[in-house]
Amino acid sequence: MVRSFSGIQPSGDLHLGNLLGAITRWVQDQHTHDAVFCVVDLHALTLPQDPAVLRERTVSLTALLVACGLDPGACTLFLQSHVPEHTRLAWLMECTASFGELSRMTQFKDKSARAEFISAGLFTYPALQAADILLYDTDVVPVGDDQRQHIELARDLAQRFNSRAGQDVLVVPKHVIPPVGARIMDLQEPGNKMSKSLESPQGTILVLDDPKAIEKKIKRAVTDADNEVRFDPEAKPGVSNLLSILGAATGRDPSALAGEYDMYGPLKADAAEAVVELLAPIQARYAELVRDTGTITSILHTGAAKARSVASATLARVHDAVGLLPPG
Repeated sequence: MVRSFSGIQPSGDLHLGNLLGAITRWVQDQHTHDAVFCVVDLHALTLPQDPAVLRERTVSLTALLVACGLDPGACTLFLQSHVPEHTRLAWLMECTASFGELSRMTQFKDKSARAEFISAGLFTYPALQAADILLYDTDVVPVGDDQRQHIELARDLAQRFNSRAGQDVLVVPKHVIPPVGARIMDLQEPGNKMSKSLESPQGTILVLDDPKAIEKKIKRAVTDADNEVRFDPEAKPGVSNLLSILGAATGRDPSALAGEYDMYGPLKADAAEAVVELLAPIQARYAELVRDTGTITSILHTGAAKARSVASATLARVHDAVGLLPPG
């Protein structure tokens, strides 16, 4: 099967946009691809972290991904820090990348402009991200357009390395824009995508929010001046967002749903009910898993062993290509 790679940082709770826009697709992909999912905890260290909080978020995210439907028996799910080949290949990718390439990365420019402390890791992390992908002979990386630049860098580094080695040592991955999923917007600022980083917590539904909080947030969602219910994201972003949420939660077309409502109140009530029903089994499974640290540890250790079986072979090829002596 085609091998795919996806990574996610343990930066806090997942929200509804993450679930409906990406995680649901991951759950499907694990049955059609040789799917590798990595919790990239090392990437989180580009900014200062509270150690206890990072550990808690890492365990929580792993439990939540499994609760959402990732099956460790059908995919490879592991922690980046549990596979030392990531950092070892990252150094070789740093030696393959140029200063100019790293300095032109858009995300570095954006993040460094907002940060008081700019770590060297923030500058070089695209090389680590390239290593994450290249370690697994990845065929496709399904990410949005905002990550295209990073995948292009990984491609460039693989091609440059292969050219210098005079042989195809690294698989050159392809950037694949996944099928359009539900585009979930902020409930208070429907012109913006739902995000944990926004200052309006009332605009974001977290996967672990309790039902009352979900109902309150959707009840207070921004709609439009008139009471016409139709799916038109440009002209009516607020009500269209509610229709998108209801449609994604129930598996129905938002445009078709619009014809069933002539007032915002019932639409909000149904959207809230659908989201609560969608999240209930995920929350129940999460509550079981997050208390069972033995199961989480076992999942991560098993995943790391599967990942290392591929990563170690890739790294051995790379070491041989650059002239490093094998250990032992």
